[in-house]
Amino acid sequence: MPPDRSPPGPCAPTLSDVAARAGVSTATVSRVLNAPGQVSEATRARVIEAVADLGYAPNFGARALAARRTNTFGAVIPTMDNAIFARGLQAFQDALREEGVTLLVASSSYKPEQEEDQIRALIARGAEALLLIGHDRTEAAYALLDRQRIPYLVAWAWDEAAPRPCVGFDNRDAMRALAAEVIALGHRRLALITADRQGNDRARARAEGVRDAMAAAGLDPAALRIEETPYAIANGAAAFARLMQARPRPTAVLCGNDVLAAGAITEARAQGLDVPGAVSITGFDDIELAEILTPGLTTVHVPHREMGRRAARLLLDMRAGAATPRGQRLEAGIKWRHSLGPPPASG
Repeated sequence: MPPDRSPPGPCAPTLSDVAARAGVSTATVSRVLNAPGQVSEATRARVIEAVADLGYAPNFGARALAARRTNTFGAVIPTMDNAIFARGLQAFQDALREEGVTLLVASSSYKPEQEEDQIRALIARGAEALLLIGHDRTEAAYALLDRQRIPYLVAWAWDEAAPRPCVGFDNRDAMRALAAEVIALGHRRLALITADRQGNDRARARAEGVRDAMAAAGLDPAALRIEETPYAIANGAAAFARLMQARPRPTAVLCGNDVLAAGAITEARAQGLDVPGAVSITGFDDIELAEILTPGLTTVHVPHREMGRRAARLLLDMRAGAATPRGQRLEAGIKWRHSLGPPPASG
């Protein structure tokens, strides 16, 4: 991705722009944003519509400082319910702190509209740059970022063809490599437990990686059994239980992350199924949980900390005026433990 040398875009919309669009005074716009109960419903609706149309976000932090520098960055992650993003965010924050920058973190709960709201809120609170997870989001969110001219970076996903700066790994290639090893051990009946693939480019890419490996081995990708479920240990267990009701049942269950895999291993033990003697289970991420499971989880090791450090450095450079960077690809290799083995003799 070549550096962006296009002419600067239009200035970010101002309070006056919103007032003109809504046909009210700037004082009225300010009241709508700060004390909406003091404004009539009709006026409030006109102002909110103008705010949405223009992509206006009041930058309270920058307004408060004569230098227009808040030393605050933001990050919007899909969830805070588990440790998937914890290591990377910690490294990101540590690198920012060395430069005197504070990090504000918000969660989208895997909801595009909520992510858009969080982006707007972080900008309003003076975030000078944003870290985002994956490429999937609404066009309105991207338009807002472009209008506000806020540096941002996509992490946890790398795509050579992506039009926006990113630092991460190839989710499809990493899962393809793991699935190829599963198949090389003799497994022919594969299943996948994954998050909802709608609006989640990482989940879609990992599913396609399994299908790629199956096709390369002469297996029918359409035969892949897929269970979609929200990321949680209990959900992984329930999805595994559903897969084990199939006949013939899969001999290997690949999971879209380690949290789902932990649920699968827990349910296998509850059913008296030996892992990997009766069924193999793999994960993705290599969070701390993968090490303490019994058996230890074979998974894809994601370079969380390196990704966080590089993301911080790139965003700091972008804030300083550096050209939009090319994407930076990191490698995500297989971490071998004991949950993966050959299929049972009858399999």
